[in-house]
Amino acid sequence: MDPHQIAQALERLRGHPAAALLASVRAYAVGGAVRDALRGEELTELDVVIDGDLDPLIERLGVTHRIEVADHHTRFGTATVALDGERIDLTRSRRERYEHPGALPEVSPAPIRADLGRRDFTVNAMAVPLSGPAELLDPYDGLADLDARRIRVLHRGSFRDDPTRAIRAARYSARLRMDLDPETAALVEDADLSTVSTDRVEAEVRRTAREQSSPWAFALLDGWGVMALGQGRLALISSVSQIAGERSWVSDAERADAIAIAVTGGPALDAAVELGAASPETPSKAVALGAPHGRGLLLLALAAGASWVDPYLNDWSRVRLAIGGQDLMDAGIPEGPAVGAGLRSALVARLDGELGDDPEEQLEVALEAARGAI
Repeated sequence: MDPHQIAQALERLRGHPAAALLASVRAYAVGGAVRDALRGEELTELDVVIDGDLDPLIERLGVTHRIEVADHHTRFGTATVALDGERIDLTRSRRERYEHPGALPEVSPAPIRADLGRRDFTVNAMAVPLSGPAELLDPYDGLADLDARRIRVLHRGSFRDDPTRAIRAARYSARLRMDLDPETAALVEDADLSTVSTDRVEAEVRRTAREQSSPWAFALLDGWGVMALGQGRLALISSVSQIAGERSWVSDAERADAIAIAVTGGPALDAAVELGAASPETPSKAVALGAPHGRGLLLLALAAGASWVDPYLNDWSRVRLAIGGQDLMDAGIPEGPAVGAGLRSALVARLDGELGDDPEEQLEVALEAARGAI
């Protein structure tokens, strides 16, 4: 990367609105923001390390600016705030110590260069001061690795300390089209996710599932031996991604839900596969199958072969009666289960084409079923 590109990246970071707001403290743009600025990408969020205590800074900003604190963890010295509409992740510069593999770190204050040493990969271990002399702090040659399109850990115990770094390695590798360097590729075998809480693993899985490149990321994790997904689940993940790109009804969140279910497995995946094998004979039976489940799981069922999911979500799930429970009670049906039984019977007939839009016809069918249920 030539000096002009580096200078442009530094200018963009130091020109961020947060730079002026944080001018009174020693603040540094770090991690992904620096990496992405050097790659010439748009800055969507800013990670800032503060060489000093966060609490007085947050209190002062709350007085001088419109600030919303979305998250604040005193133990780890972190906070997420919205400053004048800009989302910023703030962290107290610190060092970390792990009592045992997979443990949450014990943290203590430390200068910025020590803070960079606790990070996951060299391309995320660069910093730019937001005030004072413009410079790129790059103690681990992250810029060289960025140029070489290489993911490299900072030390040999990295994946033992925090096995979820392997999931992040796959996410970055897939998104940035970067390869593990040979030593990192050998060390990733140390990533034992069983030493980490299920919540932490699932959080990283969900972050990865949200990315458009997630099928490739999970294929990497399977190939590295970090997650034993197998060809069946990898095929489901790939199919979900393809279907999501072809259906207007699929949101990014639903796509991520479906992929996360495929990765984590368990009863939800079993339910999706079972739905994928089902062949409901009528629209009403399809509604009965689909109604208890969220759209993410149904998307996964569609990937597993449930062709009925498309018409269910686009048409059948939207069918409504022109009558309601009050109409049945006005006609003499006592309030209670019989009212529901009557409405359900009319809806089934409506879904299956045996009943039209006419309210009087719908009420007649509903009353007959309701009287039979009393």
